[in-house]
Amino acid sequence: MSAHEKEVSASAAAAASVPQGLATTQDVERIEAPVTWKAYLICAFASFGGIFFGYDSGYINGVTGAKIFIEAVEGAGAKVLTESNSSLIVSILSCGTFFGALIAGDLADMIGRKWTVILGCLIYMIGCVIQTITGLGNALGAIVAGRLIAGVGVGFESAVVILYMSEICPRKVRGALVAGYQFCITIGLMLASCIVYATEDRTDTGAYRIPIAIQFLWAIILAGGLFFLPDSPRYFVKKGKLDAATDALARLRGQVPDSEYIQVELAEIVANEEYERQLIPSTTWFGSWANCFKGSVWKANSNLRKTILGTSMQMMQQWTGVNFIFYFSTPFMKATGAISDPFMMSMVFTIINVFSTPISFYTVERFGRRTILFWGALGMLICQFLVAIIGVTVGMNKTHPDPADPTGEATLADNISAVNAQVAFIAIFVFFFASTWGPGAWIVIGEIFPLPIRSRGVGLSTASNWLWNTIIAVITPYMVGETRGNLRSSVFFIWGGLCTCAWVYTYFLVPETKGLSLEQVDKMMEETTPRTSAGWKPTTTFAGGHAAQHDDAYLTKNGTDAV
Repeated sequence: MSAHEKEVSASAAAAASVPQGLATTQDVERIEAPVTWKAYLICAFASFGGIFFGYDSGYINGVTGAKIFIEAVEGAGAKVLTESNSSLIVSILSCGTFFGALIAGDLADMIGRKWTVILGCLIYMIGCVIQTITGLGNALGAIVAGRLIAGVGVGFESAVVILYMSEICPRKVRGALVAGYQFCITIGLMLASCIVYATEDRTDTGAYRIPIAIQFLWAIILAGGLFFLPDSPRYFVKKGKLDAATDALARLRGQVPDSEYIQVELAEIVANEEYERQLIPSTTWFGSWANCFKGSVWKANSNLRKTILGTSMQMMQQWTGVNFIFYFSTPFMKATGAISDPFMMSMVFTIINVFSTPISFYTVERFGRRTILFWGALGMLICQFLVAIIGVTVGMNKTHPDPADPTGEATLADNISAVNAQVAFIAIFVFFFASTWGPGAWIVIGEIFPLPIRSRGVGLSTASNWLWNTIIAVITPYMVGETRGNLRSSVFFIWGGLCTCAWVYTYFLVPETKGLSLEQVDKMMEETTPRTSAGWKPTTTFAGGHAAQHDDAYLTKNGTDAV
């Protein structure tokens, strides 16, 4: 049987699979209920999980610069962390999240989306406790172990919250609501920066124990709230639990279970699930992972192409260099001798990050995912190259000894105005990232995968984020450390070059998914290329007309005797 015949057969099976009693429609605008405030609030709460990601990533930037923490790790009298210890402490969280994201893909299909996130919260709390009990003496072991375990919990949360939100959010505002996840990441970064700034002058272990212990609160809030929310209707359909799917969908849309809107949307989900199940049959555990890599790399709608797109999107997000700003900006600016209060400047960057992200709530639905990613990458690469060029000519790289320091170790910038310009362009870079690639990459990976492989596809994509997060966290101290790379401002040439890669990548490979249901996204990717995807409009529904459309096309192509 040819690929086209398989699709026709799957389409017919999809239409036939809609349970009796469910309403169907051929109107592509009536497959979802009007958005209510209840739907907004339920979906928005799930985005609270982003605070885990942001806070856990953000507090370590300040803590590794605290004198009491440095001495707890390196011993009395130490002034800085060694490059190897700095690399290990920062990167070990990302290592845990990498494996957590991969495991979460399986668990999300086994026990449900919300219960996987709740389990991740419990693991995260264990990691927080281990880090909090770290005291004076050799603190390295407890910090590393605690961050590794907490990382597994963050991996669960970062992969499955995106999956959960993408599956429950109304299509017309899905991009804006999923962008709320990135907004919560920025809030987490800002909270971490503020708390670290408030505790930096403490002379006891509270300087780092307090920022660590506060993480416990985020896990309690998310797990407690999710306990009362419904699981994903698409998860219940995947499990064949239509009654539970109906109840969950009714709660999410603020409708009664027998509402026509609920019946039509459920019929569409069921028909699409059956259609995709025919094309991607249930198989063994290994086979279900193998399904993510089936198909041709040259076919835009193949599983392999979608997996490559999802994992590379997250890779590109990390390649922008934004985590250099949030992980290492404090010690980096401190080492230049040009910034009087690097802790305060780091906090300014996080505040810009927070207030720039909500712009995407509007732009992602008004202009689309592809558009904001394209222009965002262009803005970022210009800022990065300007920071690098100014730095190596008249900026941060040009310093002289501070005459007021008798030891001769402190330095001052030759040109304060040039350094201020660099800081300004870093802030503009943060603005471009926060309003485009920050939320955009998360939105796209939640939309492009078909239901049979969605949990594993999102898990692989999130694992890619954390893999590259780990790699960058490991190598950056060596790149900018004085004893090895000592790149200083030149490191921005690297980030600028990688942002250029993201710009070209967006133009050729990123499709436009704005305004489409998850079921329609798959059809769009089948019928268009990324560069033409913005003009695609759905003409039929899976439940009401999908099979008839394919049967007519097949008969026209092969003759009336073909069936």
